[in-house]
Amino acid sequence: MWLKPEEILLKNAFKLWVTEKDNDYFVLQRRRGYGEGGGGLTGLLVGTLDTVLDSTSKVAPYRILHHTPDSQVYWSIACGVSKEEIGQHWDWLQQNIMRTLSVFDSTEDVTSFVQGKIRGLIAEEGKSSLVLEDDPEKFREALLRFEKWFELPPQEKLVTYYSCSYWRGKVPCQGWLYLSTNFLCFYSYFLGSEVKLIISWDEIWRLEKTSNVILTESIHVLAHGDDHYFSMLLHLSETFVIMEQLASYSIKRLFDKEAFQGELSLCDPLQITKRGLEAHAKSEQFRSFFRLPKEENLLEVHESFLWVPFSHFNTLGKICLSENYICFASQDGSQCHIIIPMREVINVEKPDATSRALTVCVRGKRALRFSEVRDFQRLANTIRSRCGISASPQHSASSEAIRGECQSLINHFEDNPEDVTLMVGQKDNSKAVSTEALMTVFHPQDVENLDPKMLKEKMKEQSWNIHFSEYGRGTSMFFTRKTRDLIVRGVPESLRGELWMLFSGAVNDMATHPGYYGELVEQSLGTSTLATDEIERDLHRSLPEHPAFQSDTGISALRRVLTAYAYRNPKIGYCQAMNILTSVLLLYAKEEEAFWLLVAVCERMLPDYFNRRIIGALVDQAVFEDLIRENLPQLVEHMTDLSFFSSVSLSWFLTLFISVLPIESAVNVVDCFFYDGIKAILQLGLAVLDYNMEALITCSDDAEAVTILSRFFDSVTNRDSPLPPTVQQASSGSNDKARHVSVDISELIREAYEKYGHFRSEEVESSRRRNKLHVIQTLEDTTKQNVIRVVSQEVQFSGPQLDELYNLFKRQHFLSCYWTMESPALLHHDPSLAYLEQYQLGFQQFSELFSLLEPWAFCPSRSTLSLWVFRLIDENQDGLVNFKEFCSALDILYGGSFTNKLKFLFKLHLPPAFTGSPLKEQRVQQLLPEAEDSSHLIRLAAFDLPEDGVIRKSPERGRGKVDLQAYLKQWQNEILKKEETIKDLPRINQAQFIQFSKTLYNIFHGDPEEESLYRAVAHVTSLLLRMEEVGRRLQEPSSLRAGSTASVEASLTEEETSDASSSPSSQDGAARQPEADWSFSFEQVLASLLNEPVIVGFFERPVHIQGKLGQARVAQLRLKANK
Repeated sequence: MWLKPEEILLKNAFKLWVTEKDNDYFVLQRRRGYGEGGGGLTGLLVGTLDTVLDSTSKVAPYRILHHTPDSQVYWSIACGVSKEEIGQHWDWLQQNIMRTLSVFDSTEDVTSFVQGKIRGLIAEEGKSSLVLEDDPEKFREALLRFEKWFELPPQEKLVTYYSCSYWRGKVPCQGWLYLSTNFLCFYSYFLGSEVKLIISWDEIWRLEKTSNVILTESIHVLAHGDDHYFSMLLHLSETFVIMEQLASYSIKRLFDKEAFQGELSLCDPLQITKRGLEAHAKSEQFRSFFRLPKEENLLEVHESFLWVPFSHFNTLGKICLSENYICFASQDGSQCHIIIPMREVINVEKPDATSRALTVCVRGKRALRFSEVRDFQRLANTIRSRCGISASPQHSASSEAIRGECQSLINHFEDNPEDVTLMVGQKDNSKAVSTEALMTVFHPQDVENLDPKMLKEKMKEQSWNIHFSEYGRGTSMFFTRKTRDLIVRGVPESLRGELWMLFSGAVNDMATHPGYYGELVEQSLGTSTLATDEIERDLHRSLPEHPAFQSDTGISALRRVLTAYAYRNPKIGYCQAMNILTSVLLLYAKEEEAFWLLVAVCERMLPDYFNRRIIGALVDQAVFEDLIRENLPQLVEHMTDLSFFSSVSLSWFLTLFISVLPIESAVNVVDCFFYDGIKAILQLGLAVLDYNMEALITCSDDAEAVTILSRFFDSVTNRDSPLPPTVQQASSGSNDKARHVSVDISELIREAYEKYGHFRSEEVESSRRRNKLHVIQTLEDTTKQNVIRVVSQEVQFSGPQLDELYNLFKRQHFLSCYWTMESPALLHHDPSLAYLEQYQLGFQQFSELFSLLEPWAFCPSRSTLSLWVFRLIDENQDGLVNFKEFCSALDILYGGSFTNKLKFLFKLHLPPAFTGSPLKEQRVQQLLPEAEDSSHLIRLAAFDLPEDGVIRKSPERGRGKVDLQAYLKQWQNEILKKEETIKDLPRINQAQFIQFSKTLYNIFHGDPEEESLYRAVAHVTSLLLRMEEVGRRLQEPSSLRAGSTASVEASLTEEETSDASSSPSSQDGAARQPEADWSFSFEQVLASLLNEPVIVGFFERPVHIQGKLGQARVAQLRLKANK
């Protein structure tokens, strides 16, 4: 490897290096302790020194130095892992450089020329992802060590590396931590003791920062039941963030099968960089805090002061700029923050260059003044360009006129709001969707009603109007502590929909996608899918006591919103609890607004909640358990098993307390949720448990605890609710409620904020990331146990053997996804499938794993035979094999009787496994490596046709017509499937029988009794042919019979003396003979082989899979690296 020329001192270097070759300008040296005469004490000391100091010499013990005759300065220009590699560099220098150097007069010119040449070579080699790294030179050296030490596949992308200590028990090992796209690796070498650790990110159960008496601060990694601690990191927080990002990236890509479309830094696993991961982490935090669409990325951050008009002072904070938004947050984030959509900006001014200030004018007669911005000129130009505002001198000169025109336009739109819709290009979908919130239709407010509740409602409205006048209204409103105080007191009914849209960020989604919902409604109208069937079933279960959902108006609106969302996001489709949440949204928001609120909840605020495994809800329950341990120690002492609270609180998280609280109280909880996110639900859950602490401590079992909580929720009321009794939910236990002291929801929420509002949203997100790994791995472990339980009923392997087989199978599945986004396992993934189908292998992955586990050495035609096995066990012919199908094949080969093994081999030479001549199969094999995992190249096109009669995998959820009859028919066939007998097998023809005989020869290759087995096969073949000849003597012309027999015997005779792949001449000779219409049944083949004890003994010889499993664990990744 060529190195950037670097000056070195040789005063003491010759004690560590030995000169192998030299001339007037170059020296080739070998590190002492390596190569010939290496080892011993010198090798141990030098090796330890190289590892601790991170010397390239540890993995590249050869180097070339440049010098001039009259100078004592040496320059390192190349290093090499082996003598051959460094020899190639030396030869290149001799052939291309040495002749030129004699032309130069001065030594300075010689050195300058050599350095320029070497830098040019490095630049040529570096036209890859290395240019994205912060320090390409050091990174190249680290990459060399990474590849040498860990021997991972060459596609594996090193992201970054750190010096650290790894603790083995109580002993630290100083070494280097390497973080790559798919693996966490560590290497240490000390006095002959080498420590090498490789952990794939998808195997990690827990990743967290910890501290104890011995380790002040360290990173704890739990994988395979083993704890690993890394400490003495110079930048521990930075390292931890990168590790979190890589683990999360692996989880999303491998378990959730995300393709990261639109995210350039993550869409290609071969181009992941530290810089890209850090930017992705910051963008995620930015979007989460400001509730922005997932398309937004953090582009620039500027520290500045913002003039806060309601407080009359400048507050220090940061301006965050994305593609379509300008955001500002005060230093602690809680004092105030504001979101300014670029579409709202009408002008950017620079009133005073000395104060480095700029003013952003937005619609609604508002202006925001940012001061002390370091790069205010560039920021102003960036905002102008993104908003489409001209920055010409004429523009500056006529700013007053423009402001006047803008103000007149604003006044016009305020007087004629319907023109705003036409301006942004929204379509008129009033015929298709409802344009009013259901609450205004079914419970219009009576302005003249002056009862106490209505008066209090008017006072709330007045408080919010005052707040709007001070802090602004709409998308550019200031969010402050006073805003939260008003939320806690309760939102007035008339403003609830508007504020939900604002706090959730849904208002921005709707503004940037005009007409989108109407188009979805039209496209999804009349579709019939599994999701729409589930929606129809749950429509009348959504708030059935509310008048709005006792009419067709409410039911139709609910159907349209849920169906449109299922069509928009087929990955989620429809999940129970979405109907309850959407019903409440429709009460206070217009139909299109309710749709965008549902998008905000499902895709941003409650990620991974509404899918088949409800991972998001399970993660938040784990966060909730952690908070219970921290804040309610008295309850933890009494109830050591907190899983009870997880099962009880699941509905709290999925429905935001709507399913357990009366609707008039639940909407107050939803108010807080849209403002504070999941933090509001967590702290309310703590307040509920705290309120019932004494009763829960004294309860004797879980059932009693459930009853206590149910009675409590029934007693919660909303004293300020203006809703009439016909709209309010009737309590399910009115008698119990009379005996139970009622609790006002506003008081409960206020208490939750006062007692448990101290933890920050950032802490919740950090806890979410920490617990997500454990939750997903627990689900994966449960899935494995379920799969093993099902498969164990049909195979003879033991539980531990199936466990190891499953781990190998799953790892092989992941290996197909590690370095590409185009793997069939990703492209054909369907989250709605049963757990047995979640992990599948295409042919390429199957062939690799099968080669590691096959009981016999199929030497010459291994790939061809694995293709036949793959086709045979791929029952639904979709080009993918699941774990059950894989185990069934291995079970026959390892534990089957002689008859079953022979029947399996016999079926390998019948369609659909064997489809043609061996030459044709070999041509298929030659094509396979060109397309990764492209199984069934000849037949896949046919499989995609709907008229082929093959039942495909379930289509995308939410889209496509599902043939339920086909599913039922397949299920019925599997139930009624009877065991296949030998009489059910078709007869084998001439070409198939020839290949069957060749397969037997290949199986016996290398066996100690190889000669005896070959003679036995030849004897059986001759016997079968003579039997067939006798049976057909009177029906077949003698010439044809002779030709047929001769061709078969010639092919088999040649097979005995040569490899199966080297006999095309015999096959061509047979093809030229007249076709003979003869065949054998399985009974004939079985009876003939049973007469050969040596063959029977070979197949009945016990073969143990345990040894193969151990070898496969070691060789699985190495096989991929060698390929």
